[in-house]
Amino acid sequence: MSTSNDTGFTGSIPEIYERYLVPMIFEPYARDLASRAASVQPSCVLEIAAGTGVVTRALAEALPEHVEIIATDLNQAMLDCAATLGTRRPVTWQQADATHLPFGDASFDLIVCQFGAMFFPDKARAYAEARRVLRSGGVLLFNVWDRIEENTFADTVSDALGKLYAADPPRFMQRVPHGYWDTNIIARDLANGGFDAPPPRIETIAQRSGAASAQAAAIAFCQGTPMRAEIESRPGATLDEATAVCAAALRERFGANAIDGKIQAHVVAAQR
Repeated sequence: MSTSNDTGFTGSIPEIYERYLVPMIFEPYARDLASRAASVQPSCVLEIAAGTGVVTRALAEALPEHVEIIATDLNQAMLDCAATLGTRRPVTWQQADATHLPFGDASFDLIVCQFGAMFFPDKARAYAEARRVLRSGGVLLFNVWDRIEENTFADTVSDALGKLYAADPPRFMQRVPHGYWDTNIIARDLANGGFDAPPPRIETIAQRSGAASAQAAAIAFCQGTPMRAEIESRPGATLDEATAVCAAALRERFGANAIDGKIQAHVVAAQR
């Protein structure tokens, strides 16, 4: 179950997220989604859980000028960051809840969502809402992270924090970003949301994740995600101390300079 902290992208988190996490793990999959979106040849696109806009920027590059793009997120602070960064052509930024979309029926040809479905408190409802605002034949295109063991930076950080806070380990990474990896559950939730025929197409894609240093990767996970609140709420090691412990674990596993590791995600396409 998600908690209020799971969607706590506030304070300095959006800036740290954009600076460190986006190039490290999100940009490769953003390019992949944008390429897949272009193949659909949509006329009007809704993006859900746009975050700081990495996919929005990729969509703006990949799609023709006439294609309307509406980018939404539940968290206004993330959208503000995205709007400040901007795109090469105009898009509409709008705060919206994926489980209560403020759009009419059959409004879009394509809905895109990068690494947001894991945060939906009621996934079947969110999928039903997506289906409602899609036109007949429209496509819901999204990705979710595979299990944490297939994502080596996240796994290393999680293991280090588990040892540091042995009595009460921060479990955000396992619970949310890497908590929705079972493709059978994804297909079930889609079916419960109305995407039962044709069956969704689910493809598992491995990529490489790079960071300028182990310290940069540790900052990304410890300070640029809602896991920060979990660390800060625990007695003992401070946020900076926890970040240093994670950086040391990453250096031990991946080296002292620029580091490189495996990331893996499922890419899902469901047609209305």
